[in-house]
Amino acid sequence: MDKEGSRILDKIKDREYVFALAILGKERSSEQFAKEIADLTTYGHSDITFVIGGSLGLSKHVLNRADTQISFGKFTLPHQLMRLVLTEQIYRAFMINEGSPYHK
Repeated sequence: MDKEGSRILDKIKDREYVFALAILGKERSSEQFAKEIADLTTYGHSDITFVIGGSLGLSKHVLNRADTQISFGKFTLPHQLMRLVLTEQIYRAFMINEGSPYHK
């Protein structure tokens, strides 16, 4: 896990705001997530990175580097499916922030 963590950290730039997807992270509603994304972009965080761990999770070094930890629940999903779920939630956040009816 430490090797994978080092490879992940090597790709993250200092200025990036990092969300680590972690089972012990804070759960958010879609509205809360949308507000968080809006606040980040409003206050100058244009480089946002999401890190999805493998089946064993993320190394403590990656979790320590993360600016925040987010959870989509306590279940484990295949990596590709989690990418899809995350992508949909990012899209939903932007639609909420634009006032689009997509969310409801």
